[in-house]
Amino acid sequence: MNFRAKTVQESIVETVHIIRPSDLNDAGRLFGGVLMQWIDEVAALVAKRHSQMNVTTASVDNLQFLHGAFQRDVIVIIGKVTHVGHTSMEVKVETYVENTDGKRALINRAFLTLIGLGPDNRPAILPRLILKSEEDRKEWERAEIRRSLRRKQREEGFHFYGE
Repeated sequence: MNFRAKTVQESIVETVHIIRPSDLNDAGRLFGGVLMQWIDEVAALVAKRHSQMNVTTASVDNLQFLHGAFQRDVIVIIGKVTHVGHTSMEVKVETYVENTDGKRALINRAFLTLIGLGPDNRPAILPRLILKSEEDRKEWERAEIRRSLRRKQREEGFHFYGE
């Protein structure tokens, strides 16, 4: 396996979707389940780029629907690694509606924890994350806080992948 440390920038993923009628719920808005699928796919691609191995989603501990999106809206989804532990990593995924002038409005933010999987399909050691910018370091610090909160939730009876 390739254990070369990587920067946040090396694994960023951006996808673009146009909302079609089949993506809408009964209220004419983007169906949350469709968006959740797109978010999970982006997070998995980010994690695979970073780890260069198969991954699995362990948890989604924050998924905020801030605004709706509608038919023909252009959706831009951007994911990046914010924290890497021994076998798990946190990926931040932000979703925007992009207007025809290129301006983007944030409609969703999610944090997912993914596990790197070795050839035996068991959790595997991940490459380190290189923090180059002040923003990278701030994201790491915030991820440490979320990691601590997840640990506390486990102690209170919530269970995550592999437990």
